[in-house]
Amino acid sequence: MFDAIVVGSGMSGGIPEEELARDYPIQRQCYAVSTATQQYWVKDSEHPYETPEGKPFSWIRGYHLGGRSIMWGRQTYRMSEMDFQANALDGHGSDWPIRYADLAPWYDHIERFIGVSGSSEGLDQLPDGQFLPAMPMNDAEKLFKAKVEQAFPDRKVIIGRCAHLTETRPHHEELGRNPCQYRSLCERGCSYGAYHSSLSSSLPAAERTGNLTIVTDAIVHSVITDPRTGKATGVRVIDQNTREARTYDSRIVFLCASTIGTAQILLNSRSDANPRGLANSSDMVGRNLMDHIYGVGVSGTVQGPDTYYRGRRPNGLYIPRFYNLPGKQSEVDFIRGFGFQGAMQRVNWRQMATSQPGVGEELKARVRKPGPWMAFFGGFGEMLPNPDNRVTLYASKVDKWGIPLVNIDCTHGENEKKIVSRILVDGKAMLEAVGATNIQVRDKINPPGLGIHEMGTACMGKDPRKSVLNGYNQAHDVPNLFITDGAAMASSGCQNPSLTYMALSARAAFHASEVLKAGSI
Repeated sequence: MFDAIVVGSGMSGGIPEEELARDYPIQRQCYAVSTATQQYWVKDSEHPYETPEGKPFSWIRGYHLGGRSIMWGRQTYRMSEMDFQANALDGHGSDWPIRYADLAPWYDHIERFIGVSGSSEGLDQLPDGQFLPAMPMNDAEKLFKAKVEQAFPDRKVIIGRCAHLTETRPHHEELGRNPCQYRSLCERGCSYGAYHSSLSSSLPAAERTGNLTIVTDAIVHSVITDPRTGKATGVRVIDQNTREARTYDSRIVFLCASTIGTAQILLNSRSDANPRGLANSSDMVGRNLMDHIYGVGVSGTVQGPDTYYRGRRPNGLYIPRFYNLPGKQSEVDFIRGFGFQGAMQRVNWRQMATSQPGVGEELKARVRKPGPWMAFFGGFGEMLPNPDNRVTLYASKVDKWGIPLVNIDCTHGENEKKIVSRILVDGKAMLEAVGATNIQVRDKINPPGLGIHEMGTACMGKDPRKSVLNGYNQAHDVPNLFITDGAAMASSGCQNPSLTYMALSARAAFHASEVLKAGSI
């Protein structure tokens, strides 16, 4: 028997373009999917799910050791006190059972361990952290920052905070990690270990304790419970290759199988005592599915300095939320808010070579000089928790391993649509303020899921009748079951959530170890 089982989301070959189109119609919507990275993404033809007609949801996922930590965007931000109070103040979703002060020391812990580069800015809506030296802005971005902040005093343009090592610390070097090489090929995996992934840092560190056993090619079917005590006793798995079933016993279970995957496991863990699924006395498992508003934004050509920059920085600019801040009146027709992510780059030699016909000396001369500066910024907006946005199971439809398919019923509401409208207005205004020309507007919001920040299907909360987890990520109904992936989120904020998942996981793991030692589970 194990002391603890951690259920992760990580099964696993390029592939011709025609096969991408045929077998990866959902996955290829993600910017990081190509014939060079295909092996990291599920084959949609083998991993089906259902959505209601007219309500598309793009479930982007990879089932391999390391999961999406290999392909993630690495933007690393803290949630603020404002975010943890939001549900209680406006009545959407369940009130978080924790506040920023509860998570702050664990944010510190995670940032130091994984390595996060960034700048301290003193913004209440985006708390500072334990940063490595920030990646530098290029000259055009510095001018953009100055002009935008002058024209819009309520906005701050900062370099992105990202989980890349700009400098290494001794504990990074002990794990074989090296500084970022500025290649920006991150979605292919980094042989330098320069950005945080579970393969580059978490798992090697865990392995060094001597207390880690990694099991691959095991698809979790359900959590097993003791009908006498109601406690979890382990997990039932299906071998990916042989399709044989087996079980693993444990004193505690952590579900970190991704937001939708975790909900699927819980709902499939039905029994006479739990006919709606495990930890679901509140009927909240699967509900309140959220993803960030993604895909809308602006771009344009900007007159910038005739200077160069070196390498391909795997990071951009960030404009933190500036509406509906505590103590500041915002005359907008929506609640919560959004931020902008983007960058300014010169058109590179490949683009210059293909921009117009040419051969010989004329072509060589054209590609020796970078093209004009291009600015592009997209909005990331908060999606409100809504119990009607949910994951359920099809009892009559199963996958090739005999596990019921999920049905994902999720759509943007009126508040999200109002945020989209404001993103476009403000994005265009900022580009106009810096003198941009040829401004293009992307006004079509992507379906939920393509932001790849899905969360909320087993939310934390103070009231067991309205939530699934307590303040330490323990299931209200099953005290030795912990859930620390995106499913635990009671609200989404508008900043990238991965750092919060990691901080919640570390806090919950510490609590679990304490109660385990005390014998109170």
